[in-house]
Amino acid sequence: MMNYTKEQILDKARELAKMIAVTDEVDFFKRAEAQINGNPTVARLIGEIKKLQKQAVNLQHYGKAEALKETEAKIDELMKEVDAIPVVQEFKQSQVDVNDILQMVSHTISNTVTDEIIESTGGDVLKGTTGSQEGCAPGGCGCH
Repeated sequence: MMNYTKEQILDKARELAKMIAVTDEVDFFKRAEAQINGNPTVARLIGEIKKLQKQAVNLQHYGKAEALKETEAKIDELMKEVDAIPVVQEFKQSQVDVNDILQMVSHTISNTVTDEIIESTGGDVLKGTTGSQEGCAPGGCGCH
């Protein structure tokens, strides 16, 4: 069995990242993001939200609790308005889809490395134990 260097592994990771970058999910994400950036309604609402967020920071700083509460309610209302826009919903779903791919890759790598370690030490993949535990006395040796 061949040993790999960290650089070789990182090269493969970069190759995998390039593959992920050209999936349908990433392509949809990029198109949805472009539509959001070109949407005047979204831009206006985001501008209002940012203005209110700055106002909220000032109100909090000066201890204006009631005005802060009202401003935060306005922000929540505008956020709901933004979230109700179909292209925003599509964009958020595309974020979830891309994240799912990344999580799937991460879990696959993690699980495969764990299984390889277990198998290479003569352990039991189903039990999740390495072969190094074979020398333990019945009832456990206290080393694990």
